[in-house]
Amino acid sequence: MAKKPQDTDSSAGDKKPITIKKYANRRLYNTETSSYVTLDNLAQMVKDDKEFSVFDAKTGEDITRQVLTHIIVEEESKGTNLLPISFLRHLISFYGDSLQAVVPNYLEHSMSSFARNQEQMRSYLNDAFGGLSPFGPMEEISKKNMAMFENAMKMFTPFYGQEGANNGAGKPAPEAKAEDGGDIDDLRQQMLEMQKKLDRLSGK
Repeated sequence: MAKKPQDTDSSAGDKKPITIKKYANRRLYNTETSSYVTLDNLAQMVKDDKEFSVFDAKTGEDITRQVLTHIIVEEESKGTNLLPISFLRHLISFYGDSLQAVVPNYLEHSMSSFARNQEQMRSYLNDAFGGLSPFGPMEEISKKNMAMFENAMKMFTPFYGQEGANNGAGKPAPEAKAEDGGDIDDLRQQMLEMQKKLDRLSGK
């Protein structure tokens, strides 16, 4: 009988995430190492690029998102603030907003792009001590990300950016709303097309 392929360069990408089980006493159990772990251990696994999924030991529910969010809260509480208050306010404001569906793919694509360029960013930071400022390239990346977001806004809200279209609170004026079913269908189609583009950009 043929042996089961081991993890190689060709099969590493197909390797399943490590399973972490969370028990009622809030203890986390790593099924790969058969040992209990802490949030700090999981944070280090993320930094080491180790994929894992967290499940409720009783219900089997996937709670990876909640645990990762908890890790971020813990890291922020230690005093090393990574998330600006303005960013947090913007993020909260999008919950329940019509653009909520756009935000996850936008953030994922932006962070993936930043991660791919992290070595270049570190080089810029190191060169800063030689008299070069790292903020120029960082500003350019921020401008590109903002331009991408502006384009997404225009695709999902055709009246975005037009003079007199906003009522001063960032919302479309009454006359900018769809007046009949045909307009609604057009907007829905534009949303679907934009979602496909964002999926392609994020590598899905």
